Amino acid sequence: MASRLRRTLLAALVTATVVVPVSAAARHSAVPAPRPAAVGPLSTAELPRLEQRFVVNRDNIRAAARAADEHGDRTRAAALREMAAAGRQFLTFDGRDGGRSAEVFGDLARADRIAVLVPGSDTNLDTYARFRAGAVALHDAVRKAGGPRTAVVAWLGYATPGTVSTDVLTTGRADGAAVQLRAFTGELRAARPHAGLSLLCHSYGSVVCARAANRLAVADIALYGSPGTGFGTARELRSRAAVWAGRGGGDWIADVPHVRLELLGSDVGFGTDPVAAAFGARVFDAGDCGHSDYLKPGTTALENLALIAAGRTGEVTRA
Repeated sequence: MASRLRRTLLAALVTATVVVPVSAAARHSAVPAPRPAAVGPLSTAELPRLEQRFVVNRDNIRAAARAADEHGDRTRAAALREMAAAGRQFLTFDGRDGGRSAEVFGDLARADRIAVLVPGSDTNLDTYARFRAGAVALHDAVRKAGGPRTAVVAWLGYATPGTVSTDVLTTGRADGAAVQLRAFTGELRAARPHAGLSLLCHSYGSVVCARAANRLAVADIALYGSPGTGFGTARELRSRAAVWAGRGGGDWIADVPHVRLELLGSDVGFGTDPVAAAFGARVFDAGDCGHSDYLKPGTTALENLALIAAGRTGEVTRA
């Protein structure tokens, strides 16, 4: 059994090694962008001036769109112009190296609960609209559930790996992203010290959240569509947060081998399945959704994730 799993992971690694260099010229990180105008760290004092922050970041996004146009990347430029639309609320933005951003939905200055969405592979400025749609759906679902004032933050704070890449098989990207996630949630905590904070972590994003967990002051961590976390049990995350896990019946991630092996000098794979009893998470019902469908309106997964985000965890339906 172990030999078969090792061969499966080796095949994936070899495939990624071959495919990635061929497509390197088209990598989303190759599109240039100017250094953005700086904004200060979030704090309680900064909250009354959030609109000024949003204006600065809209200007930063427009500057990145112009650079993309000059580079000849019409797809990136169009995506950025959409992000710069009036009324959008970006706490952070940097168009370099594939892009980093954090967009808030709802009234952060008055929020009693804050949910941070942490994305998985292939999430970048070119695909941002898909990520944003999930954040909008979550915010709408929380409001419909009648929860407390909840702000949702779509956090694209790291260079996500490609689905077909060597990076997606190891914790390397997640280790760096964990540092950024800790810093960002620390700013949210400083700005709204009494708000309940939760992390909703999709796919490879669950690896990021797990690597950051032991230094995060959050109430809940929800892992969904997860390939594993790099840890054997929820207890090993060394977090006081309630750890949740869910997987839809139509999610292909269930077929990924849940092992962690030393291969070619690196640890490959992410170990125990988070929805397995051995991991020890609180398993919520995610219905029959596929890998990209957890935040689609009308799904059981969205309903339960909205309850976790709102702090109404006693109403979450368990699997």
